[in-house]
Amino acid sequence: MKPRLQDVADRAGVSMKTVSNVINGYVHVSEAMRTKVLAAIEEVGYRPNLSARNLARGRAGMIALVVPQLDMPYFASLSMHVLEAAEEQGWVVLIQQTRGDAEKERAVLSGRFAQRVDGLVFSPEGVTAEEIGQRSDRTPLVLLGERATGGLADHIVVDNVAAGKLAVSHLLDLGRRRVAMIGPEGVATTNRRFDGYAAALAERGLEVDPLLVEPVPRNLGEAGEAAMNALLARSVPRPDAVFCVTDWVALGAIRSLHLHGLRVPEDVAVVGFDDIPYGRASTPTLTSISPDRAAVARAAVASLAAQQGCSSEPREIPAGFELVVRESTAGVGGAAFVAPAAVDDATLPFGRAAP
Repeated sequence: MKPRLQDVADRAGVSMKTVSNVINGYVHVSEAMRTKVLAAIEEVGYRPNLSARNLARGRAGMIALVVPQLDMPYFASLSMHVLEAAEEQGWVVLIQQTRGDAEKERAVLSGRFAQRVDGLVFSPEGVTAEEIGQRSDRTPLVLLGERATGGLADHIVVDNVAAGKLAVSHLLDLGRRRVAMIGPEGVATTNRRFDGYAAALAERGLEVDPLLVEPVPRNLGEAGEAAMNALLARSVPRPDAVFCVTDWVALGAIRSLHLHGLRVPEDVAVVGFDDIPYGRASTPTLTSISPDRAAVARAAVASLAAQQGCSSEPREIPAGFELVVRESTAGVGGAAFVAPAAVDDATLPFGRAAP
């Protein structure tokens, strides 16, 4: 038979209530008693029934994570970190993807899940801020991504303006002056990474050249390649550096440069965003802004835990990032570095300054 709570109590010589208090982390239990009960739990091999515990707490024991695409390395890695953070809270995770489809995202906002969930971590692409603000479902919600608008729910945010500025400042520090950007929806854009791009140029007395800004329809390598082709076809003189809105796009841009007989970084330096694993194995390896995905996941799950049975004003919760310099800007054998200064989980600063 499976060991029962009573078996633990008998082994420890305490009441079932004391065992329950230890298992549930009740603070008013002496350290000696806690140690004694935990030893008894280990000896008899007792494993708490999470379903029963959640039922007693009035919880479903499950949260939902909804992202645009699971086949994108950023979201695959984020999902892993959310699973780990949720496990520490006794939650399992229901994962769904929307592919940015507005109708699917509206279903998410209405709470239409196959099972009841205690909270929702949601990275929206298709719905508007107004739709998020008007949702009728009261399930605790935390938002991810730069498309979310503050004031609607807790929002875990990487400062994309500061990150974009850091990336482009790095290129300018290398002496590059014709810095292109691939990814925003044009010069008159609300893309925050573009805002960082523009801010870095302005700080050095440079203006945004519309001929050096190329949008992409989707976050794909093929889109990055096509955008780089377009830049090279119309820009004379050609760009000597390019900041790409994601690593997938950057890898496509590098392919285009290679096919045009241009060297990276000698002729054109390239910086991406997301620090996906493939960028560490490409030729050349890819310099990238690396968001702290583990911190994003921990903050999101902690937000949902704090919202259980409580209500508070929505918060903007920052998560850190760093610039990881590799061969696409430093060259083979270059002095690659990771911008220093560890993120303090208590404050989760917006970024780390490059040396």
